[in-house]
Amino acid sequence: MNLETTVNTSDTADAVDLDGTGYDGAPAESPKKRRNLYIAIAVVLLFTIAAAFMLSGGEAEPTFAPNEEGNLPAVTVQAPGSGTIQGMINATGTLAARREMPVGVVGEGGRVVSVQVEAGDWVRAGQTLAVIDRSVQNQQAGAQAAQVDVAQADANLAQANLDRAMQLVERGFISQADIDRLTATRDAAVARVRVARAQLAERQARNAQLNIVAPAAGLVLTRDVEPGQTVGAGSGTLFSIARGGEMELLARVGETELASVRVGATGVVTPVGTDQQFTCQIWQTSPVIDEQTRQGTARCALSYDAALRPGGFASIALNGETMVAPRLPESAVLSDDRGSYVYIVDADNKVVRRDVELGSLSDEGIAIASGLDGDERVVLRAGGFLTEGEEVRPVVEGAE
Repeated sequence: MNLETTVNTSDTADAVDLDGTGYDGAPAESPKKRRNLYIAIAVVLLFTIAAAFMLSGGEAEPTFAPNEEGNLPAVTVQAPGSGTIQGMINATGTLAARREMPVGVVGEGGRVVSVQVEAGDWVRAGQTLAVIDRSVQNQQAGAQAAQVDVAQADANLAQANLDRAMQLVERGFISQADIDRLTATRDAAVARVRVARAQLAERQARNAQLNIVAPAAGLVLTRDVEPGQTVGAGSGTLFSIARGGEMELLARVGETELASVRVGATGVVTPVGTDQQFTCQIWQTSPVIDEQTRQGTARCALSYDAALRPGGFASIALNGETMVAPRLPESAVLSDDRGSYVYIVDADNKVVRRDVELGSLSDEGIAIASGLDGDERVVLRAGGFLTEGEEVRPVVEGAE
C-alpha cells in the first residue's frame, strides 16, 4: 500500500538538507548551540522560581546550621587565677640635695677680697668660703679697744681715790657722804669698762661675720660670687651646699599610687643619660596633692655619687605593697571613655564586658586590682574586634 506523505512547505524552515544547509539556502543552527540556549533558559527559570518562593515567605532548607560550633569565631581565653604580686610603681622626678643649705652674707657685707672654694668642692663646718675686706672694721675694732683702756684707767683712778678716802674717814677728815660719792664714781667707772669691753666684743664679732663660712660639712653645689664684688644683706644666696653630700629624688607619683607608698620602701633610680642604677629609700611622702596634676611627691634618699647631679631628671621603680590579684597581658586590657575593661566569655559562650581597675604594670603583665576573681575566661587577644553579647568559640590558651 502506497502511503503518500504530504509535506507542508511552511514547516520546513528548520529542515536541513544533506549538505547542512536549509531549504532556503541559509546555514542551519547546530544542535550544540540549541542545547546551550535551552540550558540558559532553564537556569533563568530556576532563579525566577527561587526568587518568587523567597518573596512569598517560604523557607529554604539551610545548607548549614548557623549555631554550629564550626561557624563561630574562635577567641583565645584564659582563667588568670590569682597570685601574690609585689607592687611596683614607676615614676619620674628630679634629683636634688636632700638638705640644701643656701649661704649668704651674715654680717655687714662689703667688698669681696677672695673666694676660696669652687662648685664641686667638699668643705668642713666653719671653713671660710669667701673673705670680705675689713680694713675699716679693723680700725673700728682698734678704737673700741682703746676705749676699753680709757675706761679701765678711769676705773683704776676712781678705785684709788676711794681707797685713800677710806683711810681718812677713820681719822674724821672725810665725811660718810664723801665716801658714798667716791664709791658711786668708782662703780660708774667700772661699768664704763664693761660697756667698752662689750662694744669691742661686738665689733670683733661683726668682723668675724664678714667672712662667709660653711655652716656645715658638705658638697658645694653652686658659687655665685666673684672677687671684687660688693655684697650685703640683700645679695641673696652666694653659695649652695648639700649637707653631707646627701641627695634625693623628688618622685612625682599619682594620687592613687602615692597612697600605697610607705616610708622605708626601697626603689631603684636611673638618671637620664646613663645606665647606672642606684638604690634609694623613701623617707618622706608629700602630705598634699597638687590640684592641677593630681600628683604628690615621694622623697627618696640617695647616697652621694658623682653621677647624681641635682636638677637632673631620673626615673624610679618603687616597691609598693604586695597584693593578691590576677595578672593579665596588656593585650587583654581595653579602655574607652568609661574606663578600663576586659571581655570575658560566660557560660553561654557569649562575650560580656567587665570593668576593671588596674594595678601595677610590669614585664609580666598588668595586675588587676579589682573587677576580676581570676576564675573568669578572659579574652586575651583581639578583644577590640568583638562586641558585647556576641557568641564565640572559646579556645583555652595553650590547648592543643
